[in-house]
Amino acid sequence: MERTESTTPETLTFRMPDPDHRLRGVRLQQDVRLPGELLGFARAGDAWELTVPRPDVDRVEYSFELQLQDGGSEWVCDPGNPLRVGGAFGDKSVLQMPEYSPPKWLDAEPPRGPRTELSLPSRGLPHDVPAILWSSYGSSDDQELPLLVVHDGPEYDALASLTLFLDAMVDDGRLPPMRAALLAPIDRNESYAASASYSRALALGLVPGLHKRLPTSVTLGMGASLGGLAMLHCQRAHPGTFGGLYLQSSSFFHRLLDEQESSFERFQRVTAFVESVLRSGPAREPVPIVMTCGLIEENVENNRLMTRSLGAQGYDTRLVENRDVHTYTGWRDTFDPNLVDLVRRVVDGPTHEA
Repeated sequence: MERTESTTPETLTFRMPDPDHRLRGVRLQQDVRLPGELLGFARAGDAWELTVPRPDVDRVEYSFELQLQDGGSEWVCDPGNPLRVGGAFGDKSVLQMPEYSPPKWLDAEPPRGPRTELSLPSRGLPHDVPAILWSSYGSSDDQELPLLVVHDGPEYDALASLTLFLDAMVDDGRLPPMRAALLAPIDRNESYAASASYSRALALGLVPGLHKRLPTSVTLGMGASLGGLAMLHCQRAHPGTFGGLYLQSSSFFHRLLDEQESSFERFQRVTAFVESVLRSGPAREPVPIVMTCGLIEENVENNRLMTRSLGAQGYDTRLVENRDVHTYTGWRDTFDPNLVDLVRRVVDGPTHEA
C-alpha cells in the first residue's frame, strides 16, 4: 500500500484516502503539542491531506479522527502506515524520523528468566495486588538479589519490553542477577495519586511481603506518570523502603505549571504533596534518583523543578530529557544506559560512577 505520510526537515504530511466521499472531515490526533487549529485535514480530490510543522521529537504516535457524513466519528490508525505501537488506550500509528533508531537490545535473544504470577496481600488495602515476579535466568530462590519494584509493571513489560531489557543486560554482564516485581495498578488514579494509605501499604505490607518470599539485598522503585509520583511519595513518607528510584514522566503536578490538569480529581492532593517536597529542607534519607521526561511533554517543567529541589535537599538526582513524549516507547528508549546506571549505583554503592 502506498504510504500516506511523509516528512521533510520542516514538515510532516498525512493523507487519508476517501474515494467514496463518506467523510465530512478528518483531524489528526496526537500528543506532540501541535496547536488544535492546525489539525484539520483539507479535501484533496479523493483524499484528505494535512501538512503540519515538524515537532521537536524523533517519533510521533498518532491516529485519525474520521468525521462521518451522518454526524458520527471514529478513531482509526493510518491505513497507509503499517507501523503500529501499543499503548494504554490501544494501538496508534507511528511516524519515525530519520534520526530515530530503536535500542539495539530489542534485537537481543538472551535466555529468559522465569516469571511467576502472584497476588500480594497487604493490610491497609481493600484488595490484593496482582503482580508478576521476574527473576534473572539461572538465579535461585534462595539467592539474595537486588529487587526492582515496578508500578504499572505488567504494562511496562507488555509495552516497553522491560523484562527483555533486564534479561539482556544481565546476560551481557551489565546488570547483576536480580529480580523485578511488576505490580499491577488497582484504581491507579486513587492509589498512585499521593495516597497516604497506599504508600503505607506499599512500604509496610507489599515490599516487606516480597522480602519474606525472597532474600533481597537492595530494593529499588520504578514508575511512570502517576506511578512515578507514588514511588517518590512512598520514599518520602517511609524512608528506607527504597535504595533508589527510577521515575519517568512523573506527574509532579504544580498548581502554577499544570493548570490544565486541575480537573483531575486528586489534583489538590498531588499538588499539596509536591509543594511540601519543594519547600522541604535537607532530606532525612536521600537516595539516588534518575528521572526521565520527554523534551516537549507537559510534565517536563515540573520534572525540572523537582530535580532541582531534590538535588538541593541532598538527593543524587539526574534528569534525562529524551526526544519523545508521554509514551511507553519513549520511556523504554531511556532504559539504556540510565536504568543500568541507577541499579549499579545502588548495588555497588557511592563509588560507582556513570
